[in-house]
Amino acid sequence: MERFYNVGGHVFSLSMPDDNQMWHVMENYLPFEIDAAAGEKTKCIFGITVSSDFPEGNMDYLCGNVPENPCETYTKVYALAGGYVFEVYMDAEDPNPCMLWLNSDFSTGILKERDNNGYGRFPVDNALMLTYALRTARESTLEMHASVVSEGGYGYLSLGQSGAGKSTHSRMWLENISGSRLLNDDNPIVRVFENGDVIVYGSPWSGKTPCYVNDSCKVGGFIRIVKSKSNEIHRMELLESYAALYESCSGMNLNTETTDFLHATIESVLEKIPVWRLGCLPDADAARVCHSCVKHGNIVTSE
Repeated sequence: MERFYNVGGHVFSLSMPDDNQMWHVMENYLPFEIDAAAGEKTKCIFGITVSSDFPEGNMDYLCGNVPENPCETYTKVYALAGGYVFEVYMDAEDPNPCMLWLNSDFSTGILKERDNNGYGRFPVDNALMLTYALRTARESTLEMHASVVSEGGYGYLSLGQSGAGKSTHSRMWLENISGSRLLNDDNPIVRVFENGDVIVYGSPWSGKTPCYVNDSCKVGGFIRIVKSKSNEIHRMELLESYAALYESCSGMNLNTETTDFLHATIESVLEKIPVWRLGCLPDADAARVCHSCVKHGNIVTSE
């Protein structure tokens, strides 16, 4: 069985046997599934097949290391058969990593079939997220690690390291800013179009929060969240803004072409969209201070 999905305006496919139990745990993809009979198949930019027919040969190590936090997911990358193999570990104690092979331009991939053993949809989610980030880099698209709230027709993306309070800040908006709505809580998609519009989309990947919204809006701003003893906000300078966006983008610098596409897209975003630094507490006032600034341009601080 082959199914097609449209995420952020990009179509991709997933192929597995009809009786593969993975189909039964992929409810997050349902809002994004499309009818291939409508001609969308020709627009497909990549396809992943779950199969035991995996490329063989010597794998040459390229990059990837075990993170300091043993509970974090991590990836090791190898060169194989004219493409790349990605070993994705659920955590440092994972004895059986997911194996994904991608060809050189990331348009075709094979996810090695395996016993699920409690992994749920983890193998498919990670294979599709990784391939999406690498393949769409050439399409002025960023797959970001962020939490995004929409309000008044614009989306505001909270950036920051794990534990910074991105999801908490989004929740403060939802509880205290009238008309706000959660678009995605972990991996929204940002695209730059030829007319200069910068659009943020929901995706099937939303971390621990089940928010799978197939919707989009213009980006109103990026907010880098930093824990503080008071709530204060200021617009970041260009280099700070660039660093904040770059560290929030998914994908890997596997070749010069992909890296160049990534940098070009970030530059295009920063020509249009401001980036703010919000030092904040996890409270309602932080949401009000942030909203007043990014929405109306009123620089407000509170002790």
